[in-house]
Amino acid sequence: MLKEECGVVGIYSNKDVSSSIFYGLFSLQHRGQESCGITTFDGYFHTEKGMGLVPEFFDLKKLEALNGKIGIGHVRYSTTGDSKIENAQPFVVTHSKGTLAIAHNGNLVNSDDLRKKLEADGQAFVSTTDTEVIAHLIVREFVKTDNITDSIAEVMKRLKGSYSLVILTENELIAVRDPLGIRPLTIGNFDSTYIIASESVVFDVLNVNSYRDVKPGEIITINEDGLKSFRPIKRNRKAYCMFEYVYFSRPDSVLNGISVYNVREEIGRIHGKLDDMKADMEVDFVSPIPDSAIPFALGYSKQTGVPYKESLIRNRYVGRTFILPDQEARELAVRLKLNPMLSEVAGRRIVLFDDSIVRGTTSGRIIRILKEAGAKEVHMRVGCPPIKSLCKLGIDMPTDKELIASEKSIEEIRESIGADSLRYLQIEDLVKAIGLKKDELCLGCLTSKYPVKISKHEQVLLPSFYDTSTYDSST
Repeated sequence: MLKEECGVVGIYSNKDVSSSIFYGLFSLQHRGQESCGITTFDGYFHTEKGMGLVPEFFDLKKLEALNGKIGIGHVRYSTTGDSKIENAQPFVVTHSKGTLAIAHNGNLVNSDDLRKKLEADGQAFVSTTDTEVIAHLIVREFVKTDNITDSIAEVMKRLKGSYSLVILTENELIAVRDPLGIRPLTIGNFDSTYIIASESVVFDVLNVNSYRDVKPGEIITINEDGLKSFRPIKRNRKAYCMFEYVYFSRPDSVLNGISVYNVREEIGRIHGKLDDMKADMEVDFVSPIPDSAIPFALGYSKQTGVPYKESLIRNRYVGRTFILPDQEARELAVRLKLNPMLSEVAGRRIVLFDDSIVRGTTSGRIIRILKEAGAKEVHMRVGCPPIKSLCKLGIDMPTDKELIASEKSIEEIRESIGADSLRYLQIEDLVKAIGLKKDELCLGCLTSKYPVKISKHEQVLLPSFYDTSTYDSST
């Protein structure tokens, strides 16, 4: 299973914002379940952050302590840095000219180099995350220039990788998105309130109807004078992460003007068209591995007329991060999390959808569970193409050797997981389903061609990060 990255929220208003940030983070809980935090400002900076889920950590007492009409929040899954309280965000950095708080979704590929240079200049760190590196770089520039926008623009020239930031100073809220737009970031407003969020579902929860995406390379500042937009870095190319559409984002989100749900349903339709062409394809129903694969299966059902049914019931009280010591315990964990519907499965031929196959171990266990429950056939359909390369741009992925598609053919994968047939989505069909041009998407984990060169787990930059037109991953 792939792990989400992080989620960020920022709000500037004429009333206290802590409860709205809380609900915004709650709606982004799927993007990170390790830690959460909120920082507000009312003349003083107030921060509450800790390990665990948003509703488990925050209570009324904590929220009442977060006074302020401006604030930022964060939910985290670690991509850089260990899972511990020191790495929880937002980070608050005090400097000679004031204080700055920052929260980050994404991953820098040159974080180690930047950290070493800062440490050589005497900078101490309290965490192991790249977010703290960004904070110190901005503060150092701001101390020199006394202009926060110019400072961020200068730092952006040095950051290589993905970053969507919300930043809080004594008098303004700032949003920043990397020049390729790899990670999502949106902004909405109603009356005199401005909201920045990783996904549009935050606006649905907070009843905000007017919003747009923060543009790649854009800096937005919000203060008592209103909203201002700066775009110090403009790229001809974008590189939106394809996995945001396939798995990470909530299906009710709209990313870069595109409905995530519609993309996933279209992927199911594409699979359905291909199966409709097979004269020997006879099945009883189509079913998802809940919950992310539900729109795929529904699209397939609409296209083919094959009935949609649930074959697996998800236990929603089982955590996402099972760390178990042996094979028997891991098998038990899968059964505890997903239980087969015996009355529906026995003797049936099933088309089973999942969003992706990573190592193949979970897919194999689920297929085995269904067949042990009496399924006659299980035909696996996957919502994206084979994942062949690790990602260093904000997704927690296994190494290349652990990715089943990096070393096995599709037929070998089918045999390994025990499916009666297996089909992945083709890259061209994925691009078509999303509705963007191929060069507007980051497909690095599928093609091994990244907007930032990554080779053998070493983070090697292109000669020019802002011009990838000549880059060939084979070099």
